[in-house]
Amino acid sequence: MSTSTTSAPPGTQDPPPARAAPRRGTRVSARTGWRRALRRDWQLYSLAILPLLFFLVFRYLPMIGNVIAFRRFEPGGSIFGEEWVGLRYVQMFLSDPTFWQVFRNTLWMGGLTLVFCFPIPIVLALLLNEVRRRSLKRFVQSVSYLPHFLSIVIVAGITMQMLASDGPVNHVLGWLGHEPIRFIQEPEWFRTIYVGSEIWQTAGWGTILYLAALTTIDEDLYEAARIDGANRWQQIWHVTLPGIRPTMVTLLILNIGTFMAVGFEKVLLLYNPLTYPTADVISTYVYRAGVESNSFSYAAAIGLFEAIIGLVLITSANQLSRRTVGTSLW
Repeated sequence: MSTSTTSAPPGTQDPPPARAAPRRGTRVSARTGWRRALRRDWQLYSLAILPLLFFLVFRYLPMIGNVIAFRRFEPGGSIFGEEWVGLRYVQMFLSDPTFWQVFRNTLWMGGLTLVFCFPIPIVLALLLNEVRRRSLKRFVQSVSYLPHFLSIVIVAGITMQMLASDGPVNHVLGWLGHEPIRFIQEPEWFRTIYVGSEIWQTAGWGTILYLAALTTIDEDLYEAARIDGANRWQQIWHVTLPGIRPTMVTLLILNIGTFMAVGFEKVLLLYNPLTYPTADVISTYVYRAGVESNSFSYAAAIGLFEAIIGLVLITSANQLSRRTVGTSLW
């Protein structure tokens, strides 16, 4: 028994199905869902109003003032400058030897801060994670967190009193038979003083984030590592560090983004004309040029240059992190 099939004549085949156009109802339903969520949780969304206003008023609106980097600004005149001068102020600071000395100091200070202040909270968190006595752990945490809550003025005052010519440090050096050292007046000591005070003030607070990340690591991973014969160091290397890697990468990207913005307040409080060769950074140079010398357009051009470098650094670090370890801020 045969079955006959009827084939369509050539040129009359059905056309391929057309792609389905995006449904308008999908967009409408998403919009409706957003409105429903806004009506349901409006109290929570209202909490974001003040932070958004803060960033709008104090972060984004002041960016309009960057236009004076390309216009001649005179106090008492227009807030957007008097006349267009183009790249005049950019050429001025690029040809200024003082600026390049300040730029090198900023790179040194930012690099030393990143190298020393970034890994120390990680090490401290790993050490605290191994402490089994709860009372000792809480005591160390409290002592290490406390400096973060001190104002920079107090930290700078403590540092200057400790390192004064008749301060405790020089008294100890005198007992050891060493001549007093003028730490605050010697340019070669400033970077060590700054980085040391930064470690003392920020290490404990940074540890909080890593201790919180350590609590998310599954204990079964440690058990499996112990079954495989891993010792404590191997467990830290193969289990703990990979577990907190997203947190480490995120904080590293943020630190790289602020690489050029070395702590303005602390440097301003600790340095003096004797230590300018190693202590003067871009932020303090901008302060002296803009506020003390009334060269606002010149200072705005330098500040814009610093902001562009920071944007390039954080964008590059984010892209590099995404391609190498698969973790990024955006």
